[in-house]
Amino acid sequence: MLHVRISVTADLSDRVVALLTEDPAVSSLSRIRGASVRPIGDLVLADVAREAANDVVERLRSLGVHKTGSLQIEPVQAWMSQAGYEADRLAPGSSADSVVWADVTQQAYDDSELNWTYVIFMCLATLIAGIAIVLDSQILVIGAMVLGPEFGAVAALGVALVRRRFGLAKRAARTLVVGFAVAILVTGAAALLARALGWVTVQDVVGPRPGTAFIYTPDKWSFIVAVVAAAAGVLSLTSARVGGLSGVFISVTTIPAAGNVALGLAFGVGEEIWGSSLQLVINLTGMALAGWLTLLVQKALWSRAARRRVERSARSPHD
Repeated sequence: MLHVRISVTADLSDRVVALLTEDPAVSSLSRIRGASVRPIGDLVLADVAREAANDVVERLRSLGVHKTGSLQIEPVQAWMSQAGYEADRLAPGSSADSVVWADVTQQAYDDSELNWTYVIFMCLATLIAGIAIVLDSQILVIGAMVLGPEFGAVAALGVALVRRRFGLAKRAARTLVVGFAVAILVTGAAALLARALGWVTVQDVVGPRPGTAFIYTPDKWSFIVAVVAAAAGVLSLTSARVGGLSGVFISVTTIPAAGNVALGLAFGVGEEIWGSSLQLVINLTGMALAGWLTLLVQKALWSRAARRRVERSARSPHD
């Protein structure tokens, strides 16, 4: 169940209330006249079955509610309502499987914003990855993977393609490129300092590293793992049942590859640079493609569910 909060101008208030009243997916509805100061108008509150949220939101957008007022959507953690149960039962599909596109799109914009927090996390994660490579420590590699914030921007690329938000695609691509570039430069500078101090030698970079050799030796499994992990990650982001993101972070070799590129640049080891760069490109490409395909399938499935809902409502609008 989702809670919808609408600040609407007085001239649209009656139309909004009528729209929500007629929809069987709306289990409760309230209007507080004159409660909205900006915009001047009413405050409308409604509980909507998650499965029907996209249709309700699109119909509200068609009225222009978002242009003159505001529309907020919040998940309801716990609720007790017979009317809510009936609305949830009548809406086709499962609430855990449904994708609320307004929420997914907003999250994509938030996760793909290039800010200092994102860049700092990228740098810290890549620094840890560089240390993990020098020490040949799988534990530190996992820590670097979990710390890296890049998956949100990768997932945003898929959202941008499915929703045709090309500005979002440009924003996400810029965030990824700048983030990795800055992280590699900072880690490379740290590696040069460690080299000057004698803490790290070229042998630490090119010597046998059985625990972290996968970072610079990509193969077909690198792409397959990236595809599977990204599909799981997108499902975790779009579903009401979240819990698989930590596994996604540990599965993909993006941050460790960036750390190895930085070490290769600092010590002039071309093989390390080439292998890790290829690993990074393979993982990012696989993740972006898988995210896009997963969202495309979800969009197709829920478009069909929305059509069934409209047909059912037309046959029995208040049943």
